[in-house]
Amino acid sequence: MGINKPIGRPIHKLTGHSLVGDKRTTPIRGDLADISLAGKLFAPHYAVPMLRTGIAPVTEIHAEAHATSMPVSALMHGEEFAVLDVAGEWAWGYCLHDNYLGYLRFAELGDDFAATHIVSAPATLLVATPSTKAPVLARYPMGARLLCGDLSACGKYLACENGFVPVAHLSEVGHVDASPADLAEQLIGTPYSWGGRSGDALDCSGLVQLAFGLKGIMAPRDADMQMADFGAELPEGATLERGDLVFFPGHVGIMADAENIIHANGAAMAVSVEPLADAAARFAEHEVAILARKRIAL
Repeated sequence: MGINKPIGRPIHKLTGHSLVGDKRTTPIRGDLADISLAGKLFAPHYAVPMLRTGIAPVTEIHAEAHATSMPVSALMHGEEFAVLDVAGEWAWGYCLHDNYLGYLRFAELGDDFAATHIVSAPATLLVATPSTKAPVLARYPMGARLLCGDLSACGKYLACENGFVPVAHLSEVGHVDASPADLAEQLIGTPYSWGGRSGDALDCSGLVQLAFGLKGIMAPRDADMQMADFGAELPEGATLERGDLVFFPGHVGIMADAENIIHANGAAMAVSVEPLADAAARFAEHEVAILARKRIAL
């Protein structure tokens, strides 16, 4: 891999103009595209992606390759990222779980590994020994994926990542018992942050993606994508149920019951629960406050 050069062998194949789909998930920019787009979209060069995995508890994904650029999403520990280019300290590519594009620090990526467990509590601590009095080595938020060992060897702890994590904070990947609404309620009070999608910080669609993702149901990244392609539209007049999604202009939340909604929002600057009517009133300047109501099969 050469610095300031695309990953993989450049291929010159197409000439002329091609239409690009959603720029958030179509792996192409002015100078480079994923090899999967060869023959479909024109780019001066194509690259074979290099698969890497997040090794920091959470890594911010930015719109541009500098630290002050707007965060657009986040890669959690144990999630996979397809690297298409590396320039200096920054890598450009996309998350494998939702194909969302952006730039992140290459140093926060490592070798791929098969995670066995996922943090299903709001957060957990990696400690040096399997003891409540052990020094803390790291903090992992809800959604972080870990490679852990045998429970029988450590009692109430699992050996993970050169340390130990309380069993009570973990679930086997694909076996989270709590419902998406239950998980969202655990995160009430979590700070609001644009691009956040972990137990440390969340935006509205990040909360939805996290809560359903722990159940093995991966939602698209942004609210408009979720409204278009996630779940089944509820018929007009149908009563809302716990776990249903309600979409507003540029916003989404998870119903706690028929009348109250859990959402990461800028009004509270946190995940909060409030009457749906109060949330809808903030969109009164729009022609339609509630754009869609959807139900996801679990």
